[in-house]
Amino acid sequence: MGLSALTPPKSQDAVHETLLEFHDNRLLIDLCGEFDRNLAQIEHKLEVQIVRRGNMLSVMGTGSARGRAAAVLQELYSKLEAGRDVEPGDIDGMITLGNAEVEKGLPGDQIEMFRGSDVEIKTRKKLVEPRTPGQKAYVQNLFNHELAFGIGPAGTGKTYLAVAVGVNMLINGHVDKMILSRPAVEAGERLGFLPGTQDEKVDPYMQPLFDALNDFMPAKQVAKMREEKTIEIAPLAFMRGRTLSRAFVVLDEAQNATTMQMKMFLTRLGEGSRMVITGDRSQVDLPRGVPSGLRDAERVLAGIQKVSFNYFTSKDVVRHPLVAAIIEAYEADEAQ
Repeated sequence: MGLSALTPPKSQDAVHETLLEFHDNRLLIDLCGEFDRNLAQIEHKLEVQIVRRGNMLSVMGTGSARGRAAAVLQELYSKLEAGRDVEPGDIDGMITLGNAEVEKGLPGDQIEMFRGSDVEIKTRKKLVEPRTPGQKAYVQNLFNHELAFGIGPAGTGKTYLAVAVGVNMLINGHVDKMILSRPAVEAGERLGFLPGTQDEKVDPYMQPLFDALNDFMPAKQVAKMREEKTIEIAPLAFMRGRTLSRAFVVLDEAQNATTMQMKMFLTRLGEGSRMVITGDRSQVDLPRGVPSGLRDAERVLAGIQKVSFNYFTSKDVVRHPLVAAIIEAYEADEAQ
């Protein structure tokens, strides 16, 4: 792997040190990050101290934190050796997955053997990895179930990961087309009648799906596939009357679908297809008194074994750390 670890003898209740030796100084520079920002991020998250000594990093800390920090550094270095970039989100994700191992009771001396997620999604432009245990379970269910629900707050990767899995299945020939949909419901604002063609009218509602798709495939390829109808992005209302065979279908913002719309959508499932329904029950934009089809689907389909439900919390947020704090604050306020 291009590195080795040397751990000095341990003494009771002392601050221990782990020495990591890296044999490629260029990769070590990338590992540390500009102005050692990657090291600073690990130090802050795990409450350790990391000092560079030539081609070695000294990790100092107490308890399992030192082992976890060393494991994160080793995994990041492995990513660099494989020719992949290291982003701040990768570091947060590895630390979160490591925290989950600690919560399971894994001893501190075994945390050093921890590795990042073994679940990967290959797309045209990038390799996507789940960054939390909740995301990992969700991705596994997306591959293993014909109908999967992802329910939770904003920023937890529900739609992003679903689109990534869809792109993976499309380019590998497991499905013939991708269909991305969401209800065309205004988020508390009256926008009036939009000018332009049908596509120009609905594109503003579909923009989050465009953003996710363009993250995984070149823009020209996306445009060509849309022309050929290999990729469709359309409002939920356009699904009526269709049977979707050998397609990967994503319904985003499902909390804004009515009960009848949800039933209509679910019954579009055809042979060889996969469906993913994502939504946030705390952000319903339906008119007052109109029940959410997502809530009804949870209740009605709960007993069907071939349907998977994954629930996310603020711990799964992979956007700016402040987003998780905002979600927790609103949840606490609603609980009062």
